[in-house]
Amino acid sequence: MSGAEYAEEVDPTEDEEEEEETVIGLGSYKGKVRMVRGDPSDEMMLLWGLQQPTFSKPNAFVAQSSLNLSLDACGRCLSISQSPSSLGVPGVTGSVMWDSGIVLGKFLENAVETGLLVLQGKKVVELGAGCGLVGCIAALLGSQVILTDMPDRLRLLKKNVEDNLYGDVRGYATVNELTWGDHADSALVEPLPDFVIGSDVIYSEEAVTDLLDTLLELSGTQTTIILAGELRNDAILEYFMEVAMEDFIIGRVDQEGWHPDYKSPRVAMYVMVKKLMP
Repeated sequence: MSGAEYAEEVDPTEDEEEEEETVIGLGSYKGKVRMVRGDPSDEMMLLWGLQQPTFSKPNAFVAQSSLNLSLDACGRCLSISQSPSSLGVPGVTGSVMWDSGIVLGKFLENAVETGLLVLQGKKVVELGAGCGLVGCIAALLGSQVILTDMPDRLRLLKKNVEDNLYGDVRGYATVNELTWGDHADSALVEPLPDFVIGSDVIYSEEAVTDLLDTLLELSGTQTTIILAGELRNDAILEYFMEVAMEDFIIGRVDQEGWHPDYKSPRVAMYVMVKKLMP
C-alpha cells in the first residue's frame, strides 16, 4: 500500500509486519487473507480476542429445532430439510444446519459476484456435506460438485440436492459416500478437484488426523481448500492448525471478506493450499 493512502505516518517496521501477515490471494481465492504462521496458539489468542465468540449468540442464522430452513441464494429460495431428532445421536451434527454452513455458502456467492472466486466449470468436493446447502450453492454458481458424507447421512443429503437443484442450474451435483481416512473413490480424485470445501468439519481431535489425510489425498498443486467452522473449542482448532501446517499453507479470511449480511463472531474461515514438495 502507498503512503498516499494514509493521512498519518506509519511506522515502517509495523507496515512490513502487516504486509508479512496479510496477502492478496491464496490459491484460487483472490481476496485478502491473513497468513497463519509460527505457533498456532498465537492464532487462537488473536482469533478469540478479536471475535470473542463466547459473548455472542449461537445459531444466529439457523433454527435447529425446525424441520426446514429457507435461504435466498443465487436468485432462488433454497429449502433445506433438517432432522432435529438426529441431533441427540452422538457424533451426528450434519442432520441440521449450523451458522458456519450459512456463512460459507453466502461467502461463495459473494466471492463469485465480486470476482474473488471463479467457480464456473470447476470441480468442487464438499466434505461432511450434512444437509447439503453449501454444495447446492456451489452448483448454482456453476460448479461440478460432489457432496460427500458418511453412509448413514446420505439420505437427507440426496433429498436436499434433489429438492433444490431443479430447472436451470449452471452446474450440477452428485452425492458420494466418503469416510475420512478411507481411500477416496476414483470419482473424487480423477481428476483432483479445483476446490475442497467444508463447514463445521473441525469438531474433535479424534477426527483431525483422518480429515487431514483426506484433505491431502484430495489436494493437488491447483487445489484450493476453503473451510468455515464454529468457534467452540480453541484446543481442537489449535491442534488442527498444528498438524495441518506441516503440509499446508493456511490463511484466515477476515470478516470484511465475507458476505456483508452473513457475518458471525462465532465462525472462522480459512483458505488452505498444499505445500509444494521440495
